[in-house]
Amino acid sequence: MKAVLDRRLSAFGDALRRHAGLIRRLQWAVVAFYAVLLVIPAFLPLPDSQARILSDLTLFAQFVFWGIWWPFVLLSVVLFGRLWCGLLCPEGALSEWASRHGRGGGVPRWMRWSGWPTLGFLLTTLYGQLISVYDYAQAALLILGGSTLAAMLVGWLYGRGKRVWCRYLCPVSGVFALLAKLAPMHYRVDEQRWRENAPPHLPPPNCAPLLDIRRMCGASACHACGRCSGQRDAVRLIARSGCEEIVRFGNTPDNRWDVVLLLYGVIGLATGAFQWTISPWFIALKQRLAEWLVVHGQLWPLQADAPWWLLTHYPQLNDAFTWLDGLSICLYLGAGALLLGGALHLSLIAGGALAGQSRSFVRHLALCLVPSGAAGLFLGLSSTTVKLLRYEGLQLLWVNQARAALLLLAGAWSLWLGWRVCQRLPARQRLSPISGLLLANTLLGYCWWLQFWGW
Repeated sequence: MKAVLDRRLSAFGDALRRHAGLIRRLQWAVVAFYAVLLVIPAFLPLPDSQARILSDLTLFAQFVFWGIWWPFVLLSVVLFGRLWCGLLCPEGALSEWASRHGRGGGVPRWMRWSGWPTLGFLLTTLYGQLISVYDYAQAALLILGGSTLAAMLVGWLYGRGKRVWCRYLCPVSGVFALLAKLAPMHYRVDEQRWRENAPPHLPPPNCAPLLDIRRMCGASACHACGRCSGQRDAVRLIARSGCEEIVRFGNTPDNRWDVVLLLYGVIGLATGAFQWTISPWFIALKQRLAEWLVVHGQLWPLQADAPWWLLTHYPQLNDAFTWLDGLSICLYLGAGALLLGGALHLSLIAGGALAGQSRSFVRHLALCLVPSGAAGLFLGLSSTTVKLLRYEGLQLLWVNQARAALLLLAGAWSLWLGWRVCQRLPARQRLSPISGLLLANTLLGYCWWLQFWGW
């Protein structure tokens, strides 16, 4: 069965290489669709209470971007690897196009810092909450359009037909790299066959994300574009276990930023971003701060006079953030990221320490939380999908059961990964790391229980 599947996947990868021109045309079609939905709604009047998804372009664009596009792009990365990046992403296509026609400079040393994707994700997520990016077209244009322009500028400045932005600076590149570790397929490279394969060879592929194809392991950085498929008869798209990459290649010296992004960004900050609008803890925090300001005669933070590009300001819809709202959001999300991410980190450190293991083992164990982090991102983003569909009159009574099932499946996957990682330990040392991972998943489950059932 696997041999048949591998042959079909390999043929698909080869087809991607042969039909590169068709893929480029598809990318430009996606760019045009993306531009229309991103730019035009930002200059239209705000929709009224009677507007519907199929009758109002602004609501339709909101549903496409935040109800379909982003949650299911994340799901596609888990299922197929970074196929989105290589075949459909408009930002990547535009960056590569700009690089092909740009000045072709070398990538500067500062840009190679591995922490940029983590920092970009944290700042973009926080800023998106301050300007209500899920709800307003102007905010979406500012964040998504600004990111696209930055990608094109970086492409024009650096590389020659490459995706320097995608490799080093894209705010979601790190997230996609984490999720792609779970993909049940990847381009496997046989390095020995690469070295031994005699000419004639296929023309050297243009690896846009600047990978060393010969030494590539796993699917994290690969954009799955198919350009290298069949190269030297050593690169093939094949099926694999969704556990393989984390179990086999997770314990590497350069995974520190992956762990920080996972625990404090994908889980910590993102969970707070999805929850703050319904959290009684956020309301209590804001009330305490407001009381302190009034007592001390500082009333200016209670004014809602910030521009829309700094804080949400749409008074015609009775939706305008005060400076206190902005401060409260920053404090709540920052504290949530540190407390939740820190609690998860401590539980894993304690489990590893009781087993007498090093910090590198703890980082390896932390990557076992990728399924839970992926499930949380999908549940949080798909909440917008559910909200918009319910505005249209759909009841969706099965949603909470589906959410519970997804959380249980992700938790079980996470624990199975942990068990596989701990197999190299003596039997007596396995209990404490698994217990730490179980505690971490229990805490995550409680956070999502609060959002969907408790609050």
